[in-house]
Amino acid sequence: MRESKTYKIIRIQNNQEHIIEDKIAVEYSLSIYINSTYFVTLLCTPSSLEALIVGFLRSEGIIKELNDINDIKINKESSTAYIKLNSQDLFGYNGDHVISERTLTTACGKGRTVSFAVTEPQNVLINSINIDHQRISELVKEFSHGSELFKATGGVHSCAICTYEEILYFEEDIGRHNALEKVFGKAFLDDVDLHDKIVLTTGRITSEIVNKVIKRGVPLLVSRSAPSDIAIDLAHKSNLTIIGFVRGNKMNIYPALTGTKTPASRFQDS
Repeated sequence: MRESKTYKIIRIQNNQEHIIEDKIAVEYSLSIYINSTYFVTLLCTPSSLEALIVGFLRSEGIIKELNDINDIKINKESSTAYIKLNSQDLFGYNGDHVISERTLTTACGKGRTVSFAVTEPQNVLINSINIDHQRISELVKEFSHGSELFKATGGVHSCAICTYEEILYFEEDIGRHNALEKVFGKAFLDDVDLHDKIVLTTGRITSEIVNKVIKRGVPLLVSRSAPSDIAIDLAHKSNLTIIGFVRGNKMNIYPALTGTKTPASRFQDS
């Protein structure tokens, strides 16, 4: 399934009208059923859908281990995915039913909030990590060059999981949450330990993004964009270091309260 479509548009340049063909990112509606019951609809880019589903279910606390899933079937033509869990108890209902059918938007603002009961460990141990700001700049540059769909459309977000040596997983999606779920889903499918990894994102760092990163025990979250105040407060409580506004050799480091080894660590004692 195509990730972009071509449309004829009118482009204004130097007060002149030009009719050109422009590539636009595809918005795909994926309805997810769990144990034959409708669960949620995700608006996403139609790529790496299995990784997106697995990452999303893990983020929402529906699954905790890969063997919680018995089977995943995706029908791209009907835009549906059917997930069979090994235990009915894993599916967190509110009362005895899903509250209502819902569509999760591409996750700007509060459009993606869901309301069903899930369980999740509250105390996630996040390891300390050294901050190599020069290597961070190099990784973000490499990360930016890898976004082919963004180059073609300008309409998607990117996320990556990496070490200081290399980028391990890279994904794009119209939703920044979806892009994050995809890389987390791939790492989950490959049983990769994330406690010493770095997450890169093009999106704003909000509390929702930080919560997903904290659940995976990732020690460092990096973005070209800004963090919110709540995101920083949550990061402090969980020993997560945030780096924002990475542009060239410039960046803002919001250090974890303990263990972050960087010149900015002098702020930790203030």
